[in-house]
Amino acid sequence: MQGTTPEALVDAVAAVEVAGDGIGRLVRPADRLCRPAPGPVLQTAGGATPRTVEGYIWGGMTSGGLAKATWALLFPFSLANVAHWMLPPVAPGSRAARVLGAALRTLLRLAALLLTVLFVTQVAVISLDLVATQCLAPGTGCLVDAVPEWSRRLPFTRVLIGLVPVALVVLVLHRVSTVEWSVAASARRVNHPVDRRSTMPGAHVVADPDTPTLRALHITAALAAVAVLTLGGPGGPDSAEAPARLVWAASAVLIGLCVVGVALHDDPPGQAPSRAGRWLRDGYGAVTRAVLLTGGWFALIGTAAARGPMPAVLVGTNATLQVVGVLLVVLAALVAVLIVPAAVLARPAWSGQARELRPWAGGVMAAPMLVVAGLLGGGFGAGVAYAVHPLIGMGELPSGYHYLVLLWGAAAALGLLAAVAVLASAGALRWLSSRRRPGGWAPELPLLHEGRPEDRDRAMSAWWWARFERRHTHHVLLLAAGVLTAGALVSLALRVNRVEPPAWLDPLHGVGVFAMAALAVALLRLVYLAARRPDAGRRLGILSDLASFWPREAHPVVPPCYALKVVPEVVARVVEHLAEPNTRVVLTGHSQGSLLVAVAAARLAEQLPRADLDRLGLVTAGSQLQWAYPRAFPAVVPHSSLTELAGELGGRWRALCRGTDPLGGAVTTWRRQVYDGTLIGVGYRPDGTEGALAPAQRGPTGALVLGGDHWLPDPQRGPFPGRRWRPGVSGHTDYTRDPEWDRAVAMAAGLEPLPSGAPPERVERSGQDERSGQDEPPAASGLPPAEPALT
Repeated sequence: MQGTTPEALVDAVAAVEVAGDGIGRLVRPADRLCRPAPGPVLQTAGGATPRTVEGYIWGGMTSGGLAKATWALLFPFSLANVAHWMLPPVAPGSRAARVLGAALRTLLRLAALLLTVLFVTQVAVISLDLVATQCLAPGTGCLVDAVPEWSRRLPFTRVLIGLVPVALVVLVLHRVSTVEWSVAASARRVNHPVDRRSTMPGAHVVADPDTPTLRALHITAALAAVAVLTLGGPGGPDSAEAPARLVWAASAVLIGLCVVGVALHDDPPGQAPSRAGRWLRDGYGAVTRAVLLTGGWFALIGTAAARGPMPAVLVGTNATLQVVGVLLVVLAALVAVLIVPAAVLARPAWSGQARELRPWAGGVMAAPMLVVAGLLGGGFGAGVAYAVHPLIGMGELPSGYHYLVLLWGAAAALGLLAAVAVLASAGALRWLSSRRRPGGWAPELPLLHEGRPEDRDRAMSAWWWARFERRHTHHVLLLAAGVLTAGALVSLALRVNRVEPPAWLDPLHGVGVFAMAALAVALLRLVYLAARRPDAGRRLGILSDLASFWPREAHPVVPPCYALKVVPEVVARVVEHLAEPNTRVVLTGHSQGSLLVAVAAARLAEQLPRADLDRLGLVTAGSQLQWAYPRAFPAVVPHSSLTELAGELGGRWRALCRGTDPLGGAVTTWRRQVYDGTLIGVGYRPDGTEGALAPAQRGPTGALVLGGDHWLPDPQRGPFPGRRWRPGVSGHTDYTRDPEWDRAVAMAAGLEPLPSGAPPERVERSGQDERSGQDEPPAASGLPPAEPALT
């Protein structure tokens, strides 16, 4: 992630690059002459073991420079793409589930297409309507220094001024959507194709061959929509002249072809190339894509010629925005309706799981995510228009914007009330919990700080708030979707009934204008700061990492998926190290990096011989692999896939967690409770099953080890002679500096016996490789740098 230095990644005072292509970089600790140096010796019960530390830096794929910073403006597109990956899994053997899954994917792709059209047409509202039509009309005196009065009377000046910014925005969208991260040739040779039937975590996170086609369809549809808007709107051309009617009709045909193409391109990562996806992909091949893009650009150029002198009023603006908005609302409503039976059909996959492991909102989170994406997209475009309007000092915005402003005003008011209610409720719950023994709501807390009441009291508040955030993160998203939907219903009801907002709603109108303008200005300012100052860019980090992890399945105009490069290159590096027969490799990952190394470990488990797999271990720290990813993305990272991965690794998956960590939590255990002064629970077993675990054992540094989870006392115990120590509450930071880290690595490598007493395999070894992956949340949270890494 951005801001992570090689030195921080490998936990050394100096680091040097040893492999990579400049985008994905492999680094090791360095000596004073900048030569690769070995890592610190790993002390185990069996003696000292030499260790090599390598780190994989991938922050350049999600941050750095103005180009990557502008991806923040496409955040609604990313949300629509993420919504696709949040759909419930398709129940095997159920035709109804397959039909519903195909319908939901189609609706999400169509909604993503409308978001692109909405974004570009809102740019046209500013440049074509507000500036070219109204501000630059002869005799207005608006921007006379920039555009002299005489030039405004020329036939094509104003229409060109209005269309050029639109063309530039479309070119930027096209450029962003064509950025790809190339995998090193050595990684392509080592990695084998993923079995589409695999149930391992992240098995379907592979490149989508339909992305170039979706890109061409989105860009063509956006260009054609601007042409339709300029020439009169969806109702038909506002000119009886033959050129205008011809260009309008051609643009309408292009939009129809794009809608049909987007709707029919449902072949998730080419899984059924012999079925309908095959002829469709052939029909929308490179030649067809080139023809569509050429047609779209010719439609825009033809609009400039057919439009001629700009009219006094651009009649197509309001109608175009309203049609796009209504269609987006209809698609979101259909998704909300169809996703319920799809989740019901998928429910047997998780009905037997513990409540804390089941998908959020019963598996229907894709619907509120799409709602938030649509309303943020509409609000951002309108907010930019309202921010630009005072700078121009004249002109009228489309009437539909007044209802959108009312939507955001109502949503902002409801959101404020909801936030006050949530904070008051949280405060009350926190006060009530302080009156009770922490063992009732945090059974691990009293045991971790047994005999140290000051540390327990210091950790109690952080523990409670971290637990509250992990439990209610998805409720915040549902609340945001709810208040935005409530505001949308109020606005839609007034618009459908053609009711002018009453005077008593004027305060909401002012609140809405402020909310949308603040949204637009804040995003634009954040992009500017991210491009100019890397430290400010870290604020985008956690959102960028999450959105950029997923391939372009529903929306092609989103940041490229870094996992498609990181995972194969990590896998290739591990295979390279395992080629040495006396070497063991431990993959380690922090936060978002834990998902990357889990997916990499799953790929390795599918392709390595058993003898090599037995020399592979996994350590995750501050991970969301239980409380977030399986619950938000039940079809991609299901709980069953993590169970299978734990069984493949046979107890060599260790997870470090703290109760004070608001972003990370337990990974391999659940249903924890204290019985007779001992922590017990249910979790993954080394044989690949789930069930009751042996009671937790206390480690030499105070950690409680239950199954594969190492619960770390925070604040740390100690200081211990010869070990690093950090005072205070660490939360999501500094996992590698905890004295339990080396012990977990040794267990994952098979150098220490597991807590159950099972002895490690006896394998001759001359060294050990430890590979780690970390992710850095925003600097504003005070969290440390982190990256996926090889160590």
